[in-house]
Amino acid sequence: MDSIEREAKKALMRLRRALEKAQREVDTLAGTIRHAEGSDFPVDAYATAEEQMEALVTFVDEEAERLQEKILHAGGLEPGRVRRGSSA
Repeated sequence: MDSIEREAKKALMRLRRALEKAQREVDTLAGTIRHAEGSDFPVDAYATAEEQMEALVTFVDEEAERLQEKILHAGGLEPGRVRRGSSA
């Protein structure tokens, strides 16, 4: 794997982990604010934020898949024909 591809893959994984952490933080924030504000809690705003975060996670996953397919193709392998399993 080329160093550029390796760096891109690392960057995607860092971004994925950051998004997962951000989602947990938004959930924590929502719980805290919901508890403090009760019926004044902005449900729609938080639902929109969660949808946007999920869209970013989907983007990162799709980009990782696209990069993996390019790497396999460059190596002469067909994506979808490679199986992952334990080597014994």
